[in-house]
Amino acid sequence: MVPADRYILAIEDSAVQAKRLEFFFKKNNIDYKICANAQEALLTIEQSLPILIISDIIMPGMDGYELCSIIKKDDRTKDIPVILLTSLQDPNDIIRGLQAGANNFITKPYDQNYLLSRIKILLDNRDQPDCDDIIKLNYRGETFSIASGKKQILDLLISVYDTAIQRNDELISIKNQLEQSNKELLVANENLDAFTRTVSHDLKSPLSVIIGFASAIKDNPNSTISNDEKEFITHILDSANEMNQLIKDLLTFAKSSTQQINKIDIDISRLSKEICDTISREYSSKNYNIEIEPNLKTNADEALIKVVLTNLLGNAYKYSSKRENPKISIGSKEYYGKTLIYIKDNGNGFDSQKAQNLFQPFNRFHTDKEFSGTGVGLSTVKRIIDRHNGEIWIESQIDVGTTVYFMI
Repeated sequence: MVPADRYILAIEDSAVQAKRLEFFFKKNNIDYKICANAQEALLTIEQSLPILIISDIIMPGMDGYELCSIIKKDDRTKDIPVILLTSLQDPNDIIRGLQAGANNFITKPYDQNYLLSRIKILLDNRDQPDCDDIIKLNYRGETFSIASGKKQILDLLISVYDTAIQRNDELISIKNQLEQSNKELLVANENLDAFTRTVSHDLKSPLSVIIGFASAIKDNPNSTISNDEKEFITHILDSANEMNQLIKDLLTFAKSSTQQINKIDIDISRLSKEICDTISREYSSKNYNIEIEPNLKTNADEALIKVVLTNLLGNAYKYSSKRENPKISIGSKEYYGKTLIYIKDNGNGFDSQKAQNLFQPFNRFHTDKEFSGTGVGLSTVKRIIDRHNGEIWIESQIDVGTTVYFMI
């Protein structure tokens, strides 16, 4: 669809959305370049002209409307189709898009097949002639001068109308779901405190008694119980400890959504080393190669970020523990204008296409016989990152390893 010597330029300041666009372009064999902001995009256009531009509207510095306007006023770039990604929550969005000369609106979150169809339509029609009459439009007490041609206006309005029909159907369904969810949420919130107290006291206390007495019987040098009975007690202890860990994980998960956030400057390198020193005691029989990039900094709640790092580093140790030479790296990289922190291991890995499901509670890709776990840790991590308005994703390959990227 796109000639080999031409490319589509995308401007997206969200690292996760940039990753989604990158996947979309690769999947459809489209040459592409992705920029993190409008200024970077203009420099890229100066070097080589794209065949089509996809731009987010809300960006730091210059927004998508201003960028589109600059592109449409330049004789070299005015005929390049521009798609604006927007929420379309205000009719003024359409007016401003027309004034800027945009060719299409696509709302977030977008369907990839729909995006591909809009790209194809714009590229197929880009050579058709149009008129350049200026239209004066008064809207909400403001006068807009719109130089877009009739075909361009029609193209944009059809895309808006098409999207509106889709969104209307979705909103009706969402409205019904929200009404039901709100009822359920009220009941859940009323029961949350009671549940937490029950888990903390009514479950943990008798469980501690079970673990204590079972350990005393197993470790008693004067015990007369048989080897089979000792094995039974070992199973009791293992199960009780697993339940105790699950209770701890559930309590942490519950608290992660309500705990107040107090942001301070945090030394991620120092905190990672402290956590690695603690976890290493559990794997003293293995010789781990741990690499920690110095001076990794962020601004966040230290207690919550410690939970994040403990979970992620714990997973890295666990899933690389069966390697002959286990290696874990903690570092940073630039990604479309963002600084990401990553934790990388050379462990068992998994199918990366299923990675998003890992952030759902109790979803696991390994059995307890392979690796122990409760399936709650990454759900807690995702919730904490979300509360910091950050982003997180996982890349992995089976028998190669896993890398977790996150930013605050």
